[in-house]
Amino acid sequence: MILLGGVLVLTSGCGDDQVSDASTQASSQPKTRVETLVLEPTSFTDVIEITGTVEALDDATLSAQTSGTVTMLRGRGTRVAAGEVVATIDAGEAKAAVEQAQARYKLAQDRFERQQPLYRDSVISALEFEQVRSERNQARAALQQAKTRFSNSRLTAPFTGTIEERFLEEGEQAAPGARVARLVNTRRVKVTAGVPERYASDIREGTPVQLDFRRYDAGVRTAEVTFVGNAIDPDSRTFPIEVTVRNEDGRLKPAMGVDLRVTRAVLDSVIAIPRSAVLRDETGTHAYVVDRSDTAVVARNRDLVLGSATGERVVVDSGLVAGDELIIVGQNNVSPGTPLEVAQQRDRASAVGPPYEKQSSLPTPPGDE
Repeated sequence: MILLGGVLVLTSGCGDDQVSDASTQASSQPKTRVETLVLEPTSFTDVIEITGTVEALDDATLSAQTSGTVTMLRGRGTRVAAGEVVATIDAGEAKAAVEQAQARYKLAQDRFERQQPLYRDSVISALEFEQVRSERNQARAALQQAKTRFSNSRLTAPFTGTIEERFLEEGEQAAPGARVARLVNTRRVKVTAGVPERYASDIREGTPVQLDFRRYDAGVRTAEVTFVGNAIDPDSRTFPIEVTVRNEDGRLKPAMGVDLRVTRAVLDSVIAIPRSAVLRDETGTHAYVVDRSDTAVVARNRDLVLGSATGERVVVDSGLVAGDELIIVGQNNVSPGTPLEVAQQRDRASAVGPPYEKQSSLPTPPGDE
């Protein structure tokens, strides 16, 4: 009996030591340093990010409409006003043709005026007078054609712009349809881009757009969609849009590339988090939050359902709520139950920056009319 009691006492003492050792080991487990973000509802601008190309809004190739020698052609880089003469073609023959046609018409008109009273007095027949009238009309049409040919010897600017290219030189022979000069106006330009077909119902004329020209040191500009195509490109599965941009300083050049952020919608009171906080594995998407208690601060896993994403932010449709303390730095080093040391707790503004520098928000898309 005494021996058995001693064994029991000894055994009981060993169990208390093991529990104490396990507790000591748990409390001594190293803590992982993390940075967190306390979530709160916010507005979120859902945008479509695409690339586009700058094109001149006014760009025309002027062609000769008559044959002859080029007698004058403005130099490259010359700015001309709408209606101003860009080039002239030797008009000697055309001018002579006008003078001949004028003489014929004058003669036909004089004969018509002399024959008209005779017809009224029934001195000449209706058939004879009709022949006189027809000759007068033919002469008038011939004169108009001659004047048109003569005016075609002067190429005028259809809009105000700059001579970008010359395809002929003074003294060279021009033929009808031959290219003479290219006139370009870049005071206003258009940006063309293709939008994926899945957004066909979201984009219309007036939709706000941000255009990022910072690669050319031309900043970020806000504009609106001015044209939306109705046909889908079968190769790219996109539809075209155009955005008109003012360019008085001439910093935007045709063929430049540009990044566009087309506003699709503005969402209010949603939970938006940094993309970097989202973890992905074979089970789906998830993130870690801080679980605080009286005795410990540990990591807890949350499965996420994600919504719209723009830039560095993504909307969380489910899995997180306002007030959750999301781990945004160090999340790759934790697992469920990992003890944490919160090195810094950030607010939303410092954790997720604006879409562009000095551009805190995108314009609101137009509402239904």
